[in-house]
Amino acid sequence: LDKPLRLVGRGRPRLLGSGRGSVVRVRADGVTIEGFEIDGRRGGDLSRDSAGVHSAARDTTLRDLVIRDALFGVYLREANGAVVERCRVRGIPGKDPGEKGSGIHAYNLEGFRFDDNEVVDVRDGLYLQNASKGTVSRNVARDVRYGLHYMFSDDNVFEDNTFENGAAGTAIMYSERLVFRRNRFLRNRGFASVGLLFQGCDDVLAEANLVADNARGVFIEGSHRVTLRGNVIAGSDVAVVLYDPSGGHRFEGNSFVGNMSPLALVARQTDTVFTGNYWSGNDEPDLDGDGRSERPYRLTSVFDHFRGNLTAADILSDSFAAAAIGAAERAFPVLRLVPVEDPSPLARPPALPDVPRPSPRETGASARGIAGSLALGLAGAAVLSRGRRASTRPRSGAKIGKTAAP
Repeated sequence: LDKPLRLVGRGRPRLLGSGRGSVVRVRADGVTIEGFEIDGRRGGDLSRDSAGVHSAARDTTLRDLVIRDALFGVYLREANGAVVERCRVRGIPGKDPGEKGSGIHAYNLEGFRFDDNEVVDVRDGLYLQNASKGTVSRNVARDVRYGLHYMFSDDNVFEDNTFENGAAGTAIMYSERLVFRRNRFLRNRGFASVGLLFQGCDDVLAEANLVADNARGVFIEGSHRVTLRGNVIAGSDVAVVLYDPSGGHRFEGNSFVGNMSPLALVARQTDTVFTGNYWSGNDEPDLDGDGRSERPYRLTSVFDHFRGNLTAADILSDSFAAAAIGAAERAFPVLRLVPVEDPSPLARPPALPDVPRPSPRETGASARGIAGSLALGLAGAAVLSRGRRASTRPRSGAKIGKTAAP
């Protein structure tokens, strides 16, 4: 397309590519394309950025497209003012992530808008590099490597998006002045997986987001002034990983629920402030009824030190042994741990009405899952019952100093 026009597909006609390059190339400013199915025929060349739609022109609008079997779904190069909305991108099935492109790839542009798109089975859902002053809203990226892969892109706002089931929900690097509101970062699991990662980023605000069921919830390294406020961070192996001794970060009014460990601190000290958060592992009472525990909640413990050096210790994180070690360490400190505390923890989970709920896809229970949970529950009940009967049985001939194996 080398002249300004609005190309509209009635009844969703199919544009079939050659299998060797991009199906549609936009080279004129002010082009609108909407209502088509675009098929890349499982072909193309990554080095040539082969895409369902490739634009190198200003004010390109792509609306209501279905793009499949293309290396890149949408590739925007120096396309200031680009709008991509209500598009569905599905990558080439069966290819490794390194052999695919991104669902929506934006390079060297300003003033863009990506709304209500769905991206599935590509390398990275959204890839932004040198892409600034834009808004990204109500998009879904799932079954990908990174939901959002992001470098050198400033002054952007992300609202109401879902990034799930990847190696990372987001990997945000080397950028400034970013805002994340009401997004969901879900089920990103693997050896080094993370829900929300900031590396080399400054002046970031993340509020009212749901970060749930990730290997690591939030990861911060080499960054300054990252603020997390009013988020729910739940069900992760480690809620927060901090590499920054003096980043000036702040966590306030968040709800940390059901995480194996609240914090992994990879530094000798940190100036990060944790205040007024709810921690499900905090068992200190609220004696005066003001909604806060009377004593600080300590985020670092000797058991977490063991976990950092022995991955297998994860399976014992909720055990009586872990609790006993933590209590003993508080009473008789033997390791010089970096003291990180929330001085005023909330005694009850805060009301966070703006935090999004998990979708039915995450919360729905299958018949197999229900059966498995029921079987485990019955097995646990049988073990507990057997233990109680054994504990109430009179012991004869017991020898002092001999204990049963754990």
